[in-house]
Amino acid sequence: MSGIVFFGTEDISRLKKFYTERIGARIWKDQRDCIIFRKGDFRFAFCEREGKPETCGIITFVFDSRDTVDKVYYRLEDIAEGEPESRVPHYNIYQFFGKDPEGRTLEFQCFLDESE
Repeated sequence: MSGIVFFGTEDISRLKKFYTERIGARIWKDQRDCIIFRKGDFRFAFCEREGKPETCGIITFVFDSRDTVDKVYYRLEDIAEGEPESRVPHYNIYQFFGKDPEGRTLEFQCFLDESE
C-alpha cells in the first residue's frame, strides 16, 4: 500500500520550484492545479485553493545518515531553524527543522543506530 499527503496552496508555481530545486523532489504527477511530488518512497502534493494555505502538521524527510542530514542542512541553511542535533534522544533521531515558502514546517532527520 502507498499513500499521498495533500495540502492546499495559494502559489503552486513557487512550491513547484522550491520542492524540485531546493528539496530535490521529483514531480510524480503534474495536474496543473495539483502537483504530486516524490522524494524516495514519500509522496506529497499541493493543490491550488483560494484562501489561506494549509500549513498544519510537519512534512518529514528521512535520510540514511547524520552525514546526509548535515549535507542537506548546509544546502538549506537559509531556511533552517537551528542546527542539526539529537533533540529527541528517546526516539534516537538526528534532525533539524525548516520552513517552506508558505510557512509549513519541514523536518529533515535520520534514525541513529546503536553504534552512534
